[in-house]
This record gives sequence, structure tokens and C-alpha cells, in this order.
Amino acid sequence: MNLLMLSPGFPAEMAFFTRGLATVGATVIGLGDQPVSALPDTARKALAHHVHVGSLADEAAVLQTVRDLTEHVRVDQVECLWEPYMMLAARLREEFGLSGLNREQTEPFRDKELMKTVLDRAGLRTPRHDSTETVAGVWAAAERIGYPLIVKPIDGAGSADTYRVDSVSELNDVLPMIRHIRRVSVEEFIDAEEFTYDTVCADGRILFENICWYRPRPLQARSHEWISPMTIALRDLSVPDLQAGRELGAAVIDALGFRDGFTHMEWYRKADGEVLFGEIGARPPGGRTVDLMNYVTDADLFTGWAEAVVHGRISQHLDRRYNAATVFKRAVGSGHITRHDGLDRLLAECGGSVAALDLLPVGAHRRDWRATLISDGMVIVRDPELSRTIEVADRFVSELQLYAS
Repeated sequence: MNLLMLSPGFPAEMAFFTRGLATVGATVIGLGDQPVSALPDTARKALAHHVHVGSLADEAAVLQTVRDLTEHVRVDQVECLWEPYMMLAARLREEFGLSGLNREQTEPFRDKELMKTVLDRAGLRTPRHDSTETVAGVWAAAERIGYPLIVKPIDGAGSADTYRVDSVSELNDVLPMIRHIRRVSVEEFIDAEEFTYDTVCADGRILFENICWYRPRPLQARSHEWISPMTIALRDLSVPDLQAGRELGAAVIDALGFRDGFTHMEWYRKADGEVLFGEIGARPPGGRTVDLMNYVTDADLFTGWAEAVVHGRISQHLDRRYNAATVFKRAVGSGHITRHDGLDRLLAECGGSVAALDLLPVGAHRRDWRATLISDGMVIVRDPELSRTIEVADRFVSELQLYAS
């Protein structure tokens, strides 16, 4: 099988999915706006050939490039796991008569308003919502929905450019910050805990499922630099508190007609037990969450995804052995990292629970914490017991500090 992989080396985790495709026997042709010399070694070694285009955003040029390519080699499948170019992948499938999501099927995964409208029709609970391209439309939606509410891009990923608005005056303050966004979603703010529901599917069957718990909610973490965001992948998915979320997730996938690959859904559980849909992408979660799933299962879900989309199965054992938590650290100060405080003590006392440690070294320049969840580094801890996982993760939150100047 000749498989065309869009953007095989960027973002960074794409290289591992590309390697997975080669591992399961696909002949992988890369197509992206990075020259082959700029690709990570992992991606470059997995590719049989790489086609460099000036910009993946130039759909007409990409289509012509692939037409030229198909004069010399057959393309059997197109895959893309980077959100901005999923519609491009759908267009290529239509152009060359290939299986997989077409543009009509992809659009609800990219357009948050359409997404919720489809699910409303299926009888699934979503926040009250509207979308608009005008300031007047935002004000009208806010009046209909009421405060507090959330304003965010209609086709965004994660919590970038997402704002909670509690009053008329706050909305007035937020409007200038979203002027660069062509179309926004305005929706009811749900006061609840926030979870994920992540799957790998083949032929519409869920082959693997995962639930993560955000501590705190992403919107809070995005709003306050002092917070060390945490994502916990839960070992035991059979507990009663998660069943309604699992059922909602499966119903969402069915309603949207998703067939093959990764999905990443976010959902809410209110204090009274009611669950509500948040949003879903036809892609893996970001923030190193696939790594987190691998530490839960001691498996390789980059390759598991590849086997699912190429062969319709996952042959690895995916037993959930651990709870695993990622703690993202943000340095105090600006400029370059000057020191890490508390790390040696934490490793001496909790090192047996540490699965991965990736902190910016002394001398490195701080990352923009608003632009990347990874921030200035991360720690992954794991343990079979959830209470122990939380205990150790909380210690890294409170006792590990990075400083910059």
C-alpha cells in the first residue's frame, strides 16, 4: 500500500505516527512544507519518498503536485493528523477516489457550530450555542444564551483564543482580542469537571478508548501563568462516574459517522452527574497525551493507530496497567532558565513513579506559555493506584520550580 502522509514531521509527534505507518508495512510518501533535510530523523527514515511543497495552505498547488505524483506512483490512501489540513486531506481523497473522510464528513469535526448542531439533532446534550462573524452577532448570541459564556474560534484547536465571559463589561473587553478571528462560537459556560474521551477506531469499531481528567480545566490553566496544568489518564474506565461519559463518546462517534483513526473528544460532568458534550476532533489529542496513553498501557499507540488505519486492527495488548499524569511546568520570570529547585529531592523520594522528565535545561530560553501547553517542560508520573499518582503529581506541582531571568 502506498500511503500519502500530510505533514509527516510537524508537529513533532507526527514523526512517530509516520514511523508507525512504515512499521505496519505501508510504503509512506510524505508531503509537506518542510524540506526533507528539515524533517526529524524518525520521519525521514520512515519515508520511501518526500514531496516538498511551498505551502500546504495552497490547496490548488498541492492538488496539482499530487496529480503529478500519481503519474508516477499509485496513491492508495491519504492520512493527515494535523488539524489545519484535515480538509485538504479530505479534498485529496475526493479528487482521487480514495476511502476515508470526505469534505462533508470532515466539516463537522472542524466547525464547532455544525458539530453541535449535528449532535443536537441526534438528541445528545450540548451547551447552548451560536456562531457569528459580526460583533453585533456576538452581542445577540450573548443575550440569547446568557452569562457566563465562552467565546472561541469556530475551527480552533485546544483553548487558544478562548475566553470565559461573565458580564457585559467583560464581553466588551474580549471583543478587541478576537477581531482577528473570522467566525466565532458563543456558547453556554458549563460549570463542571472536564474530561477527554479518546479512541482509535477501525471500520467504525472502537478498538481502544481512553479517558483523561484535566486538573484544572484547560481554560483556567490557559488564563493563569502560575498554574502547573495536569492531565491524568485514568487506569480504570469501568468506575460508575465515567460510564455516562463513555456512552456519550460512543454516541458522538456514531452520530458523526467516524470510521477510522484517532478521535479526541472533551466532555463535562456536572456536580449533579449530568454529562455534556464539549467538542471533538478527528485526530489524536495534543499535549503529549498519546505518550501518556503509552505509559498507561506499556504499548505504542502511534503504531496502534497506524495498524488500525492500514489493517483495521490493533494487535498489541492494550491492558490498562497504570494511571499516568503529565504535569506541565512554567518558569517564574522571563528570559533564560537559571535553575530548577526541588528536582533532586523529588527524584530521590518519588523517582520510582517518574516515567518521563523533559524540562528545559539551564540556559535555554523560556517558551511562550500561552502558545504551547508543554510550556517550559513536563514530568510524567504513573502508578497503579490513582491516589498515589495524584499525590506524586501534586508534589511536582507544588515542590518543583523553574526560574528564569
